[in-house]
This record gives sequence, structure tokens and C-alpha cells, in this order.
Amino acid sequence: MTEKEATALGKRLAACRHFRPMPGLKDMQGRTWDDSLLWRWNREVDVPDLRQPASMGILLALVREAWRNPDDIVLNGTPDQWAHTFVAALESMP
Repeated sequence: MTEKEATALGKRLAACRHFRPMPGLKDMQGRTWDDSLLWRWNREVDVPDLRQPASMGILLALVREAWRNPDDIVLNGTPDQWAHTFVAALESMP
């Protein structure tokens, strides 16, 4: 995934109603968010970096939480495909 694609996908994720930053999240500026920074998260400025394994783990946790069925997540394909699938899953939640 290119930086441009990762930025666009991260912006889509940050706009989701069910998204929230969690400790360990990495952003496109290279920062790792921890409890001392989470209060500063700004959906208009801060963009999750979904090329980072920690951010993907957080995204998976958010999808499981939103869908309320953590056992029905099956991962096939590449991490880039997972990122697109997970963001689409959060976007589809009412």
C-alpha cells in the first residue's frame, strides 16, 4: 500500500462513527499514541497508519467490538486487503 493509499484509507477510518484511537495506534506522522495523547486525537488532522501491524490490530479489535461477534472474523488475503475490508466493515455499521 502506498503512502497516498494509506492516507486515504486512514482518513476513511477516522471518519467512521465506530472509530476511536486506542493505545498503541500509529499515525501517518510516525507517532505512537498512548494514554497521555489520546485526548488530543483530532479526526480532521490525525490519520491512522494502517500499514503498521499495531494499527491493524486495533482496527481488528474495533471491528470485532462494533459487530459484537469476535469469533466470525476470517482473515484471507494480504494485510492491505484486510485493511480495506475492516474499514468497509466499520463504515457499514449504523
